[in-house]
Amino acid sequence: MMTIQKLNDIKEKTLETMRLRLRNQDKVLPGKHVLICGGPGCHSSNAGEIKGLFEEKIREKGLDENIKVSLAGCFGLCETGPNIEIYPEGIFYSHIKEEDVDIIVEKHLCNDEIVEELVYRGAIEDGRVKPVSEVNFYKKQAKIALRNCGIIDYENIDEYIALDGYQALARVVMDMTQQEVIDLMKEANLRGRGGAGFPAGRKWETAFKYPSDKKYVICNADEGDPGAFMDRSILEGDPHSVLEAMAICGYAIGSDQGFIYVRAEYPIAVHRLEIAIEQAKEKGLLGKNIFGTDFNFDIELRLGAGAFVCGEGTALMESIEGKRGMPRTKIHRTAHKGLWGKPTIINNVETFANVPAIFQNGVEWFKSIGTEDSPGTKVFALGGKINNTGLVEIPMGLTLREIIFDIGGGIPKGKEFKAVQTGGPSGGCIPKEHLDTPVDFGSLGKLGSIMGSGGMIVLDEDDCMVDIARFFLDFTVEESCGKCVPCREGTKRMLEILERITKGEGKPEDLDTLESLSETITNGSLCGLGQTAANPVISTIKYFRDEYEAHVYEKRCPAGSCQALLQFFITEDCIGCTKCARNCPVSCISGKVKERHVINTEECIKCGTCMEVCPVGAVIKR
Repeated sequence: MMTIQKLNDIKEKTLETMRLRLRNQDKVLPGKHVLICGGPGCHSSNAGEIKGLFEEKIREKGLDENIKVSLAGCFGLCETGPNIEIYPEGIFYSHIKEEDVDIIVEKHLCNDEIVEELVYRGAIEDGRVKPVSEVNFYKKQAKIALRNCGIIDYENIDEYIALDGYQALARVVMDMTQQEVIDLMKEANLRGRGGAGFPAGRKWETAFKYPSDKKYVICNADEGDPGAFMDRSILEGDPHSVLEAMAICGYAIGSDQGFIYVRAEYPIAVHRLEIAIEQAKEKGLLGKNIFGTDFNFDIELRLGAGAFVCGEGTALMESIEGKRGMPRTKIHRTAHKGLWGKPTIINNVETFANVPAIFQNGVEWFKSIGTEDSPGTKVFALGGKINNTGLVEIPMGLTLREIIFDIGGGIPKGKEFKAVQTGGPSGGCIPKEHLDTPVDFGSLGKLGSIMGSGGMIVLDEDDCMVDIARFFLDFTVEESCGKCVPCREGTKRMLEILERITKGEGKPEDLDTLESLSETITNGSLCGLGQTAANPVISTIKYFRDEYEAHVYEKRCPAGSCQALLQFFITEDCIGCTKCARNCPVSCISGKVKERHVINTEECIKCGTCMEVCPVGAVIKR
């Protein structure tokens, strides 16, 4: 049986081996620690092999007693992977290849010489190599949900315990009543990070007060938004934070059974969850009589088959019950009648990951971060046309400008920022005039977008907003379950209109039809997928109506993106090298050597090959 004393003994023993990589620790042990990112991107780029090479070379040097090598969760800077950090110095190396291991071991680990040519470019300033904590990408971030990712060994429960893991659960089951747990959650005002932003404490209280012989706790890990990997990174980098939070929720509402509904496309997350659950059971932190009390709680995994609609709570429950994943008509609240007709709490991965930290550090600490209406932090998957793609966790209230330009490093190749799309397929596109908008639930909603689960896609001057709307509608049409007419038929009709417009076949009445269909679909759809499906269209028409009108009335794509509306021309800068003519797949370019060439626009298939091969940039599109 696990006791508080045993928990503290594990903590103190394990902490001794971790101090090299922990910031703000009074005691620093001799030696070094090589921490290798094992997040999704780095893992697929041979992080495991790099770890093996470090261990091999360190053994050859006879340094294995003084240098520890570990894999950890995602560091966040996915664009620069594979990444490693070396402590206690906190030196951040990026784009590491297997052949770089020798020089890092020889110079840095043996002779304390920093290998500057391998250091992350953002860590070098005025000739000085900054520690990772001073890198701009990290300076404005605040870590709560991701607090252990990139620090602990995700397959070692002792390292989670060393950083106060399961202390919150111990306090809850041994010292607090169910109502006290719920009151603390309500006071913290942790809002659901899955998109809707409903306060978790209020949801828990509803299930607690509703009498039933059986209740359930579900973690929604069915992360389906294009480009989103927030939940995946938490599950892979810090799975025990979710298990502990689910147990706390189970105690609060009177449940003894939890389910994690996770995408089967996340095999690494599934594997690490299986390990974490088994470890927690072995130590008595899940199962019967937790911490010697009469509280029992177990967790099982359920794998989703990849249907986007199963991210919606009622469809998710249908799937767990073995039925086709389709939303239910919402006659009852899930907290009253959910899984198998019993009171059920569904929170997503990030929401649960916040819970232990709130109990460890207190409500006032949590509310001191973020805004009054949206306390705490939010994790975003930052992608698209931005220099620092990756995973970021920011305090609520930070502006879009700070996220995109200070943390994200701005737009590549000197291009101009155009818009940012938040909230995945259910979100909207926010233009540059609103860059100083603070990121919180209310502010994004006023602009016609949503927080969503945390996707943030940056768009530049080369992106066509009509085509962006078409892209997201195409995804929604593909993922609609087809149960209700407004979503099944309405989104299909909208997609057909958008496809016509991007092909130069749009009609003046199409814009009115799109707006009318958007209203019908939003008001008439059964679940959140349909109710928010029109957001990308509504927001792009609102902020970029001129682009729609250029497509419809002028048969022109201002961004030069819609292929059917493009025309390629060769300017006077042509040097007559003949490269364009020799590479044209349909031989529609004519001209003599050292003379300006000409494109036959009627025969041109608009493939863009001529522009790609021109050595002097003489080919333009418009």
